[in-house]
Amino acid sequence: MPESPKYRRVLLKISGEALREPGSKDNISPQIVSALAAEIKEVAALGVQLAVVIGGGNIWRGLAASHRGMNRTTADYMGMLATVINGMALMSGLEDLGVTTRVQTAIEMNNVAEPFILRRALRHLENGHVVIFVAGTGNPFFSTDTTAALRANEIGADVILKATKVDGIYDADPKTHPDAKKYDRITYTEALQKRLQVMDSTAFSLCMDNKMPIVVFDIAGPSNIKRAVTGEPIGTLVTGT
Repeated sequence: MPESPKYRRVLLKISGEALREPGSKDNISPQIVSALAAEIKEVAALGVQLAVVIGGGNIWRGLAASHRGMNRTTADYMGMLATVINGMALMSGLEDLGVTTRVQTAIEMNNVAEPFILRRALRHLENGHVVIFVAGTGNPFFSTDTTAALRANEIGADVILKATKVDGIYDADPKTHPDAKKYDRITYTEALQKRLQVMDSTAFSLCMDNKMPIVVFDIAGPSNIKRAVTGEPIGTLVTGT
């Protein structure tokens, strides 16, 4: 019997670092992009309407550059452009597998991608196309976590799947605290009270105010995106209750 998805429409948030081979000098690994595209294709085949927000940290981190003396606004715009490069790489990987993909950018660049237009994005999703949102919100001082929260609410997603390098949310850093406790489920209020860094404060507030559930999981596990979409108990679920 084919697996059925738990969610109809999903916003997948991927960090730019996920595209880089650990220890490699290359910012983007074609092998990782191909593997990620194959997983996304697997999810799309279930009939899930899938949108993606991808970070740019493998190429440029605006906040880090501003801490080293660069103007924050300039640094953030450079970071937005890095997400465009990553989005195009993922689009190429998906199209190589026959997955119809559209890249929509918050900063207009007509020769590269469509401008972000909500109604057009919804039409693409309803037609079974994967939509990749790039260039953040189009404004400095906002992270790609905030972009994910904003776009998820705009498109009426059922959930944000936040793919990370850790298999969920812990009460301490599991890399430095071997006895750290992993949460299978936690409320927005508990996450705030315990100061757990699920997302940055702006993104988290958007999710909490609009009751947008978040699943935090490890992107490295085999078929983990599909497992999250089909409702397997994977990672940590953040909800209102």
